[in-house]
Amino acid sequence: MYDHFNRKIDYLRVSVTDRCNLRCTYCMPASGVKLLSHHDILSFEEILEVIQKSVDLGITKIRLTGGEPLVRKGILSLVENIAKTKGILDLGLTTNGILLSDFAPDLAKAGLRRINISLDTLDPEKFKLLTRGGELHKVLEGIESAKISGLSPIKINCVVRQSSDEPDAQAVREFCRIHGLEARFIHEMSLADGRFTIVENGHGGDCRHCNRLRLTANGMIRPCLFNDMEFSIRKLGIKQALENAISQKPNQGTIAMSGQFHNIGG
Repeated sequence: MYDHFNRKIDYLRVSVTDRCNLRCTYCMPASGVKLLSHHDILSFEEILEVIQKSVDLGITKIRLTGGEPLVRKGILSLVENIAKTKGILDLGLTTNGILLSDFAPDLAKAGLRRINISLDTLDPEKFKLLTRGGELHKVLEGIESAKISGLSPIKINCVVRQSSDEPDAQAVREFCRIHGLEARFIHEMSLADGRFTIVENGHGGDCRHCNRLRLTANGMIRPCLFNDMEFSIRKLGIKQALENAISQKPNQGTIAMSGQFHNIGG
């Protein structure tokens, strides 16, 4: 499955919820955001149908995102069913880690292969301020549980303001080195301003080689994070929405005035 710029599209990021148990300063306002109604959120049956039709078109890699995917009731069942889907070669999940110590063993048993965990600082007080109340020790416990459970690779997503030379980022880098984790540094982005860069030690933000589509929690296929283009699976049908997204995927990102990181999936 190739787009008009000869990029092989084989990766689908699936936002399973717009809800989150943190309020990170770079992701949402302190007051929170207007959440989707239960009726608007895709059912697991709908998500699985999208994934199956995506596989038919060449998707082989799935990553579950949110909001925070571990707050979605029944997430283990969804992971298990995706893992059983013939044609899926890579199944990952991105989490803030707060609930991970409870979920990691069962996620691994359900078929999850890899995991990305957000960690911007190792200073408990800074962490609490950045996340508006989060407890760092819960994330560290989640990381340890993921290691024990055999999830691999474990990638640590660290958001930086200017560069990975910042003291907090350097502390995260050293933590990852000691514990055998992969550190990725993501420069703080703005959808409305079109501000993004290539992820350090990752592939995100590299428009030349972008291989992904996104499924939002309310059923929109978005071909680009930094673009307002989206196609409803409920209005167009899944196959048509996917095909439209592939055929109209832009050469590079610009700006996006609709949607936010918490409901597009970052």
